[in-house]
Amino acid sequence: MSVVLAVLAWALLAGPALAQTAARPTVKVGDQWKWAVYYTVPSTEPNRTWVVDAVTSAGIEGTENGEPLRLALDLNVLESPRTKDSNPRLLSFPLEVGKRWRYTSNWVFKPKGSQGTAVVDVVVAGHEKVKVPAGEFDAFKLVAKAVIRGVSGINSRIDGETSTTYWYAPAARAVVKSVSQNPYLGPSTAELVEVQLRP
Repeated sequence: MSVVLAVLAWALLAGPALAQTAARPTVKVGDQWKWAVYYTVPSTEPNRTWVVDAVTSAGIEGTENGEPLRLALDLNVLESPRTKDSNPRLLSFPLEVGKRWRYTSNWVFKPKGSQGTAVVDVVVAGHEKVKVPAGEFDAFKLVAKAVIRGVSGINSRIDGETSTTYWYAPAARAVVKSVSQNPYLGPSTAELVEVQLRP
């Protein structure tokens, strides 16, 4: 009997965490997020701001620091002032702990004139609280590992692996924190500093 009770208690404790899912967010015109993005010295000063200007069945349009920004409906960045991706899928809703997927995308990194392809494996690794300057959020922890190939603006070959751990918070309708390791750009961190969502 005690074994049955122990199993039942474990199922009650573990069940909700395993069953938690996040549906694709309903992004609205006027939604705004501000992140602090830094490479070596931690900062809470926002230097990346997204503002949503339009939401259609084709996607989300807005600005990043005043320049054009295009997102898929699932918040994946199609084109920003820094990047362009043919098939970005860092987020794939609904999110659920244990979910895995793989995708291939052609990418452009505009500041360095680099371009190539990436094969990316993503896993929803857990559900946990994460604290950032904008507050504490219940978030899904995701890990993406990519094999990238391409050329830089000076025609040198790019061949390597990158990894990114990031936390998507349904209450913020956004990734509230990400930590990336890139052999060409170095380590970087982005943390949400402020969020303004339309009801």
